[in-house]
Parts: sequence; C-alpha cells; structure tokens
Amino acid sequence: MMWYGGFGLMWALGALMMVLFWGAVIALAVWAFRAYSGGPRGGQDSALDILKRRLASGEITQADYEQAGKALQG
Repeated sequence: MMWYGGFGLMWALGALMMVLFWGAVIALAVWAFRAYSGGPRGGQDSALDILKRRLASGEITQADYEQAGKALQG
C-alpha cells in the first residue's frame, strides 16, 4: 500500500519540477531577448527621443521643440 502512495508523490514532484524547469527556460529566453534586442526599452528613452517623438506625432510645434531642446542641452 505504501508503494502506491510514494509513487504518486514522486510523479507529482517530477511533474512540478518539469513545469519549473520549462518556466525557467522560457523566462530566461524572454529576458535574453529583451536585454539584447535593439529596440527601445521601457522607461529608458532619452528626453530628446521623447521630444522627437512628440514633434513627429504633432503634439508640439517646431518652436516648442527647439525651445525644449535648448533647455535640455544647457
């Protein structure tokens, strides 16, 4: 009787370890892709990049862009 209980526990432990292993592999792949991709990273855009994006989308005028750019550079 004890053998069946131990077998079920080992099966559950093995399944849990497999899920943890594959979860770690996927998390590592996602981290590596984000860390080494050439795209912009969230929260790390420079102020000038944000200004350029706002000018391109029409949120600010050319005069506003130049004034803010001068303020940021010195």
